[in-house]
Amino acid sequence: MSDDTVRRWVRGGQLTATTDAAGRKVVDGAGLAAFAREQAARPADPSGVGRSARNRFVGLVTAVTTDRVMAQVEMQCGPFRVVSLMSTEAVRELGLAPGSLGVAVVKATTVVVETPGGQS
Repeated sequence: MSDDTVRRWVRGGQLTATTDAAGRKVVDGAGLAAFAREQAARPADPSGVGRSARNRFVGLVTAVTTDRVMAQVEMQCGPFRVVSLMSTEAVRELGLAPGSLGVAVVKATTVVVETPGGQS
């Protein structure tokens, strides 16, 4: 999403912004993440060709749950919710928190592809 889109949402009353000490409008990252999750909609595929998903998903971190060793990071990547398990140390090093931008890169040895209605 662009800065202009966020400004339109603030002007339209869909998002709340505050003013910082320098007079700039500021949107809370966690609030923006929650709003992005609510607004997620599947974009139209302009090519009209069916395909399995690409392996890079740009999105907003919507939740981070950590313990002493491991963490669960949830992201809203367009209409897709992506969940990653990683070390708590990695979360700290990357500065992951609700509202931060990230790219989920998926590498798997097995990928299941399904078709509508169980077609073969």
